[in-house]
Amino acid sequence: MAKGIIYVMSTIVPGLVKIGKTGLDNFESRMYSLERNGYSNVTGLKRKFAIEVEDYDEKEQLLDEIFSKSRIINTELFALDIDLVVQLLSSFEGKQIYPKDESKEQVFVNVTHHRKEAFDRKKIPDGIYYMSQNKKGFGKVKGTMRVEGGKFIVEKGSICTPFNGTWAPKARKSAVVKDHILQEDVICDSPSIAGYVIIGHSVNGWTVWKNKDNKTLEIYRSKQEI
Repeated sequence: MAKGIIYVMSTIVPGLVKIGKTGLDNFESRMYSLERNGYSNVTGLKRKFAIEVEDYDEKEQLLDEIFSKSRIINTELFALDIDLVVQLLSSFEGKQIYPKDESKEQVFVNVTHHRKEAFDRKKIPDGIYYMSQNKKGFGKVKGTMRVEGGKFIVEKGSICTPFNGTWAPKARKSAVVKDHILQEDVICDSPSIAGYVIIGHSVNGWTVWKNKDNKTLEIYRSKQEI
């Protein structure tokens, strides 16, 4: 039984991933080449997950068959949720090659959580949501978030706390805030990122944002695992 490595990479195109295989001694050079040169006119490739398995040719062929309807013809590119691919690969028997700072079990748990979060976010109805809190040493923060087609838009005019940290999501770093007032709408990927824009640190967006009936976003969350 031949051993080899199966991997999945993200690309510059959201929702487009590369699934491939390589020999045990070629992984780093293969990743370097793809990350530097791209693949099939697609650039911005970044390794996401890789695992060493028995019968890697057969397992890659099985993945091709499973995801055949999502495959870009004559390529190893697929229009897929990358977390779904990682979830499947991390359930295989074998030695995890990448990432090195998380166990295979941790990776599986994390991507399963991410997929559930993404599933739940789609259930939040389009509309306007509100946040109002008193922050010690600052006063009242107030925010308005517009949900529109799966996007979470913090509306200009929201009152934000100062940000003094060394890390922040891109949405917060790029936000134009003058005298604590947001000057432009900010598009976010999740209600929690939208909450960060207002409060200036990590928050649970499902509990800080409320609808017009003063109910938190928790009412839209699924109680079932996916």
